[in-house]
Amino acid sequence: MTFSHQQERGSGDGRRDTADPLISIVVPALNEALNLATVLPQLPKVHEVILVDGGSVDGTVQAARRALPEIITVLQSRSGKGNALAAGFARVTGDIVVMFDADGSADPAEITRFVDALKAGADFAKGTRNASGGGSADLTPVRDLGNRFLRGVFNLAFGTRHTDLCYGYNAFWADLLPLLDLPEHSHPAPASGRMMWGDGFEIETVISCRFAAAGVAVTEVPSVERLRMFGESNLHAVPDGLRVLRTLFTEWRRARGVRRLERRLDLTVVPEVGTGPRAQRVPARGGVS
Repeated sequence: MTFSHQQERGSGDGRRDTADPLISIVVPALNEALNLATVLPQLPKVHEVILVDGGSVDGTVQAARRALPEIITVLQSRSGKGNALAAGFARVTGDIVVMFDADGSADPAEITRFVDALKAGADFAKGTRNASGGGSADLTPVRDLGNRFLRGVFNLAFGTRHTDLCYGYNAFWADLLPLLDLPEHSHPAPASGRMMWGDGFEIETVISCRFAAAGVAVTEVPSVERLRMFGESNLHAVPDGLRVLRTLFTEWRRARGVRRLERRLDLTVVPEVGTGPRAQRVPARGGVS
């Protein structure tokens, strides 16, 4: 997956603009015309809002353009929330990426919290419904139980202390996009009709796992999940929950493979003449500040 747009801004010395960063809001949507007509005008003034449409038939794109004339629209190549986010990430030109759901469950006023956490030193601002100041009006007992179980598996596998996992309101610095190594968003769907890995609702878990494996600095941000305003959710608790569980095991094995490769590479390093002993690299473990 390519991220050429991210190279257009910055001093070239690797430093982040924590004083006045440009904010890119990525909004995946499928048949969310009524919701977007209400939500988009509530967004704060930012560098860019990118709507990724999954082939809506209810006038989603037209409604978005009426509500926010300057909105950037992208049509995803495959199906699924993960593919939509990957397509939106590839279009980002700002410093900070905010993942924002189109159904009205995310409060636009909370964007400031995420941005402030990043400006204060976090690499990844992880939304949580389970910290003080957070909550959910949409979490059923079954989904809550499933989320608790999956969160426990994640924390055990990656040595983290996250209080929420399957929640899509997050933000991170755009220069970290290559770490995610998501499937190329523009490739056609497999002929078999099966969804490509990372294209579904498991995307939030993939992002959390890969940032945890990379050892980036994570700050949890309290967030209140509101009820969807119009329409029905595309989430299916049991099959999507099983897909997330599979994701956790797959990403854990992937992280172990990367660490083994790093250790083998360390063993092949030959010190230069006149230098001291080779410094030992210790793979970072993810955590929550």
